[in-house]
Amino acid sequence: MRKRHKGRKLSRKRDQRKALLKSLARELFLKERITTTEAKAKELRSFAERFIERAKEKNLANIRYVARFFAKDVIKKLFDEIGPKYKERKGGYTRILKLGQRKSDGAKMVIIELVK
Repeated sequence: MRKRHKGRKLSRKRDQRKALLKSLARELFLKERITTTEAKAKELRSFAERFIERAKEKNLANIRYVARFFAKDVIKKLFDEIGPKYKERKGGYTRILKLGQRKSDGAKMVIIELVK
């Protein structure tokens, strides 16, 4: 029985799960739109929105926090483009659009994108 544990395991160990979310978030920030499974997208949404919230205010503490997870190219895009774009928005920076099932294994596929 589930006892209110937050998040999905995505059939991975903790380190693999963290690496997966980091790589998905990196691609989302750089491309602003990616296709993935529904479970991964729902987990990615909360992970990515934390960084967008930090990027809205550009100060040394926020830059250092984001630098623990991402490389310089992602940090630059987050703080110079994505953060200022959502300065007035209070949340809901991503949108999930359902595509249907994948042919090979029947997984539910979605597009997750940054809201314009």
